[in-house]
Amino acid sequence: MRIVFMGTPDFAVPCLRKLAESEHETAAVFTQPDKPKGRGYKMIPTPVKTAATEYNIPVYQPLSLRKGDDAAESMRILRDIAPDLIVVTAYGQILPEEILELPKYGCINIHASLLPKYRGAAPINWVLLNGEKITGVTSMQMNKGLDTGDMLIKRTVEIGENETYSQLYSRLSEIGGEVLMETVSGIEAGTIVPEKQDDSLSCYSPMIRKEMSALDFTKPVQEIHNIIRGVAGFTMLGGKRLKVFESEIAYDIPAGDAGTVADAGKFAVSCGDGVVIFNEVQIEGGKRMKTADFLRGKKLVKGERLG
Repeated sequence: MRIVFMGTPDFAVPCLRKLAESEHETAAVFTQPDKPKGRGYKMIPTPVKTAATEYNIPVYQPLSLRKGDDAAESMRILRDIAPDLIVVTAYGQILPEEILELPKYGCINIHASLLPKYRGAAPINWVLLNGEKITGVTSMQMNKGLDTGDMLIKRTVEIGENETYSQLYSRLSEIGGEVLMETVSGIEAGTIVPEKQDDSLSCYSPMIRKEMSALDFTKPVQEIHNIIRGVAGFTMLGGKRLKVFESEIAYDIPAGDAGTVADAGKFAVSCGDGVVIFNEVQIEGGKRMKTADFLRGKKLVKGERLG
């Protein structure tokens, strides 16, 4: 098949690589525009653009597919390419109806949840924030709604008790590539039976906000642990901001007052109904490091208060 790929972040790269290395023709890649980054505001290409250049695939970076000159030019390009299928994975733009209807087989999306649950922008964060035990990847036929199209293939995975966003993100991105190729093969062979989503079972995963990372230790320990896993938590220690990337729940350390150090040797902190252990942290002005390394340079005292 002749395929156009649309995607932007690291999550989409395994899907693009699977396509580019298959028997199908990846005729073009659409990705978000380069963005300035760092002190020198150097323009940095998206991960998908970087991967596409490795395979010498033409890359297009319109500001919008829905309005303005960029939209008109993009539509002209797509008509000239005449793709059999458009594949979308974490592109970051909503496709207009004229693009959805252009390819012979329409447009399919690879979404990092078990639809209809966790439609929207941040499904991986929210399954962790909500303490879900399973998640997965769903391929779907795109329509005008937000992740509301017919489901094609689902792959379910268990979530580890202490698994973090970055770990789950990496796992699901690789699975996304596998689900994509299975879906493309099924579409080509005519063996896939689309399944309509039950809207009554749906829930949305909105964009993450910075304030969601704040740790309120009066809350239950599981909630604190899930915030750290889902969005990385932050608190204050000795007047400096402390970011927490990994944690686990302690089942054998007695809790003290909420927000105080329960075990100085393990960086265990008391919460509303238990104790959480910080396993990877970064103090303001310092480097991200494992707690054992952090504690070599920072002496904690049992009962010391955070926040």
